[in-house]
Amino acid sequence: MKILKPVILVVAAAAVAGGGWFWYSVRAKASAGPHYSTTPVVRSDLVKSISATGTVEPEELVNVGAQVSGKITAFEKDSNNEEVDYGSPVKAGMVLARIDDLVYEAEMREAEAQKLKAEAAILSSKANIEYSKAKLELAASNWERAQRLMPQNAMAKIDYDSYKAEYDAAKATVSINEASLAEAEASLASAVASYDKAKRNLEYCTITSPVDGVVIDRRVSIGQTVVSNMSASSMFLIAKDLKRMQVWVSVNEADIGTLKPGMPVEFSVDAFPNDTFVGSVHKIRLNATMSQNVVTYVVEVATDNSSGKLLPYLTANVKFIQEERKGVLSVPNAALRFLPDASAIPEKYHDELAKAAAMRTGKERILWVASGNSVRPVTVKLGLNDGVMTEILSGDLKEGDEIVSGIASTQAITSKSGASGSPFIPKPPARRNNNKKK
Repeated sequence: MKILKPVILVVAAAAVAGGGWFWYSVRAKASAGPHYSTTPVVRSDLVKSISATGTVEPEELVNVGAQVSGKITAFEKDSNNEEVDYGSPVKAGMVLARIDDLVYEAEMREAEAQKLKAEAAILSSKANIEYSKAKLELAASNWERAQRLMPQNAMAKIDYDSYKAEYDAAKATVSINEASLAEAEASLASAVASYDKAKRNLEYCTITSPVDGVVIDRRVSIGQTVVSNMSASSMFLIAKDLKRMQVWVSVNEADIGTLKPGMPVEFSVDAFPNDTFVGSVHKIRLNATMSQNVVTYVVEVATDNSSGKLLPYLTANVKFIQEERKGVLSVPNAALRFLPDASAIPEKYHDELAKAAAMRTGKERILWVASGNSVRPVTVKLGLNDGVMTEILSGDLKEGDEIVSGIASTQAITSKSGASGSPFIPKPPARRNNNKKK
């Protein structure tokens, strides 16, 4: 009995080991085929869009400049009764700043004096005309009398000649005085023009806001001298209405043909990464620019800024929404590119595999659906593609079906199988630690 007991134990151990080896062989054969990566068919929202980068701009900017040269003497108060500065709210007609007006006021007074002098010259010319006309009337009477008496020898020839000369001189004097009047009137017109110019220059020393808005840039300081040459010196930049903003987007020529006024737009800014702003295409500018042989067009996107979050000149990441689908059946684009190995699928699907290889483009495709340990083909019609997912318009697919998108990593499978290996398989002996302290 003592001898039989060890023999029985050895036989039992050998039977267990043999069963374990058989189990491992069967499992290895079962896992010899390919392991597929699958993704379920889902319902999702798809958006086809064009991405670009732009800059947030005020809808209307007014550049307020100085039309005269001079030193800035003061800034006035804004709507909050504070000195005009960056961010100051202003109203149309409100005084923003003042330029030293001493010289311009003197020029206006001088022009006013010239105007008064011209008016006096006109009065003098008119009086001279009246006086010369009176003398002409007397000379005409004397000349008329001389013409009657001379044929009767009742007047000396010298007197006759004298009356004639006086009459001709009186006529000439009237003409001279009338010319003087015309000259005086011309001088008055010139003096009035000079006066108006001097008065306007004096008014230009007071810088006012032409619109209601907000000062987004103040470009001068008190004591600074502004010089107005061919163009007005810029002093303030005023945004007319910050509740209406625009995004100026630079769009590549390859995409510009698909954009139309009114097209919906979504964009984000780094200042508010969790917010999505909406707008629409307002205008496509036709003055294209070229940089490094790349032609781009500026597209104006109008957006509402009632919240006041959008600030001028923020960088915007823009998406022009070309098409949009809500809650449609969709599959990942990787599934459209997958083709199984002919040896891994039943022979009855080989014709479908050849057809799928020829249908790599177009709206009709063949997808591969997981079916047990293998796959089966499904012909589908495709819709919108957003670059990641594609809409399924028709085909024998339903939500939840597992679509094959690739082959799973063999390394991962081996690792996973090893982790759940049979407890009957003997493990290799542990490596001896030769560095163990004696």
